[in-house]
Amino acid sequence: MKTAHDLVEEAKKTIQEVSLNQADEAIKQADVLLDVRDPDEYRASHIPGATNISRGMLEFKFTNDPALESRDMKIVVYCKTSGRAALSARALKEMGYRHVQSIEGGFDAWEEAGKDVVKPDLPSFD
Repeated sequence: MKTAHDLVEEAKKTIQEVSLNQADEAIKQADVLLDVRDPDEYRASHIPGATNISRGMLEFKFTNDPALESRDMKIVVYCKTSGRAALSARALKEMGYRHVQSIEGGFDAWEEAGKDVVKPDLPSFD
């Protein structure tokens, strides 16, 4: 019986991961920067310019949204640590999307590297 870890490791063998050093350029070249974390994670903070489509809704959203139908779109995907992103990148590849990359280490690695993040404005209690 396979575990979630096994599925992620298998997916990572079939997708293209970009390092943090390559991520900025990959994002600049991308048509879509895709955050596949849950909406509450996205609302807490995310990479600037990211669109949130949670892992559980990915295939449905890409199937039903005409803006996402071009299989030639350049897509960069990330999640918290890269597991959900790897599964998402593999799913998109299986759906025929040709240019999908995943950010190695995910949002946690991005944030730890001191890269820009969007955080909501917290209310002031002055």
